[in-house]
Amino acid sequence: MSSIGWQVNDLTLNIILPVGISFYTFQTLSYSIDIYRNQIKASRDIVGFFTFVSLFPQLVAGPIERASNLMPQIEKKRNLNTTLLKTDVFQIFIGLFRKVDIADNLGVYVDSVYGNYEIHNSTTLLIATIFYAFQIYFDFSGYSDIAIGSAKLFGFNFNRNFNFPYFSKTLTEFWRRWHMSLSFWLRDYLYISLGGNRKGIVITYRNLLLTMLIGGLWHGSSWNFVIWGGIHGLFLSLEKYTFSTFKIKTFNNLGYIYTFIVVLIAWVFFRAPNFHSASTILTEIFSFNYDSLFIGNINTFINALFLLAIGILIDLKIFRSNTTLEEYGVRFSILKLSIIVSVIILILCLFYSTAENFIYFQF
Repeated sequence: MSSIGWQVNDLTLNIILPVGISFYTFQTLSYSIDIYRNQIKASRDIVGFFTFVSLFPQLVAGPIERASNLMPQIEKKRNLNTTLLKTDVFQIFIGLFRKVDIADNLGVYVDSVYGNYEIHNSTTLLIATIFYAFQIYFDFSGYSDIAIGSAKLFGFNFNRNFNFPYFSKTLTEFWRRWHMSLSFWLRDYLYISLGGNRKGIVITYRNLLLTMLIGGLWHGSSWNFVIWGGIHGLFLSLEKYTFSTFKIKTFNNLGYIYTFIVVLIAWVFFRAPNFHSASTILTEIFSFNYDSLFIGNINTFINALFLLAIGILIDLKIFRSNTTLEEYGVRFSILKLSIIVSVIILILCLFYSTAENFIYFQF
C-alpha cells in the first residue's frame, strides 16, 4: 500500500504538478498582460477567476485558454446543447483513438529504435523518426480532442489546438496549425512584445529567432530543445525573407515535402535524449545507408502501420471537407454516431497498446 502511495506522489510531484504549474503560468501571465494592455477588465469574481485557472480539461497540457475567451463563459449560465453533444462525444472518442491506438502503438517501435540508435541503419532510423512525428502529433492532438470535448460537455467552448499541421506548405503555416494555443501565445505575448515586425527586417528576424529559441527552452532545459526551436526560428526567418523578396505568400505543392522534412529533422532533436545521440542519428540518416528495415515485433509494427493509415485517412477526409474535427460530428445522426463510436470502441479494444503517459506531460 505504501509503494502505491509513493508512486502516486512521485507522479504528482514530478509530472502532473510541474506541467500544471507551467500552464497555470501561461494563463495568469496572459491574464495580467491583457489587463495591462486594457484588452480585458480585472475580474471581481474570485470563484470565477479560480475556475478559470483550475478548469481541469485544459490544466495539464492545454489548450492554453485565455481569460478573454473563458471568463465570459464562466460568468454566464450554460445549458445542455444536444446538437453540440454529438460533436463532444465524437471528438472525445477520436481523441482516445488517436492517443491509445495510434500514438501508443507507434511509440513502442520508436522507443525500441531510439533506445538503441547506435545499432540501426538509415532506413530504420528514418522510419522511426517519421513514426515519432506522427506519434507526437496523434498523442498531443488526441489529448487536445479529449480536453476540448470534455469541456464542451460542461458547456465550455475551448479554442481549437490542432488543425491538421502536416497538411502545411510552409513552416509558417505549420505553426498556425500546430499547438495553436501555444504558438499564438508566443506570438502575442513574446514576439509582439519584442517588437514584432515593427522595427525593421533585421529586428524582425531576431524576434522570430528569439521567440522560437525561448519556445524550445520552455519544453526543457536541454540544448536539444534550444536547437529544435532554433531550427524552426531559422526557417521561419528564411521564409519571411523569401516571401518579402519574391512577393509570394506560399509555396507550391512541393512545399508539403519541404515543410515535413524540416519538421522531421527538428523532431530528431526533440526526441533524442541528448545532442550526441541526435547528431549521430541525423548523420546516419543522411549517410543514405538504406539497407534492411528493422521490424521488431511484427504484430506491433503492422498494427502501427494499419492504425497510422486509418488516422491519416480520417484527417485527410476532414481536411478535404473544409471543416474542423470540432464541427465534423454535427453531420452525423444519432444512429450513425452510435455506429462510429461502437467501431472506435472495438478498435480500441483490439489494438490497445501498452499504456503510455501523454508526451506533453513531461514538458
